[in-house]
Amino acid sequence: MAVAILQARMSSSRLPGKVMMPLAGRPMVERQIERLRRCETLTRLIVATSVEASDDPLAAHLQTLGVEVFRGPLADVLGRYVACVEALDIQGDVVRLTADCPLTDPGVIDAGVRLRERLEVDYVSNGRIPTWPRGLDMEVFTLDALLAAGREARDLYDREHVTPYLYKEGSRFTVAALTQGVDESALRWTVDTPDDYAFVARVYDALYPANPRFTSADVRALPFQRYEREA
Repeated sequence: MAVAILQARMSSSRLPGKVMMPLAGRPMVERQIERLRRCETLTRLIVATSVEASDDPLAAHLQTLGVEVFRGPLADVLGRYVACVEALDIQGDVVRLTADCPLTDPGVIDAGVRLRERLEVDYVSNGRIPTWPRGLDMEVFTLDALLAAGREARDLYDREHVTPYLYKEGSRFTVAALTQGVDESALRWTVDTPDDYAFVARVYDALYPANPRFTSADVRALPFQRYEREA
C-alpha cells in the first residue's frame, strides 16, 4: 500500500491554469482525482501545490471538496515532497503523480506499487522504459529513498523533477521498470498544450456521460487518437 502525492500548480508555462480547465463540466484536477480514487493500493491522496498566490484558487477549491492539500516551494518540488511527508507524518511508499494526466489508469498505478513491493527495490517507474501512453506516467519509491534524495540532491534539475537523483547513472538506489508487452509510447494522453487539452476534452465528452468509470481500453477503442509526433 502507498500514499499518492499529486503535484499541481496553476503557473504552467505552456498552458497556464490547465489543472482547473473543465472536463465534462468539472476541473481537470477533479477528474484525475476521481480516477485515482479507484486505485486499490492507495491509502491516502494528497495534492501538493505551491505557497504562491497563483495557487490559492486551486488549494481553496480542493479544500472545499475535502481533498487533502499541502503547500510548499514552487520550484524546489523535491523539497515540497519532503516537507509534505514530514509535515503529514506519511509512512510507507510514495507514489508521485502530476496533475496533467486526467486519463490516468488506476490499474497501472496499482501494478507499479505491487511491483516495487514484490521486487523490494527503491524505485519503480513506467516512464524510463516507455511502453505506456504518455499520460499514464507513475513513479513509486520508498520513503527512505525520498528522504535521502531530499538531503543529498543539489542539482536544480534533480530538485525540480523530484526523482532523477534516484535513477541517475551511478546512483546507489535500486530501480526497476514497469512495462507492458505492446509499445504504446507514441500515444499522447497528457495535457501540456491547447491541442492536448482539446483531445482529452473530446475523450471525456465521448466517454464520461455514459460511463464515468471509463477505462484505458475505452480510450484506445475511440476512432480518434493523438500521438507524440503531433506535439
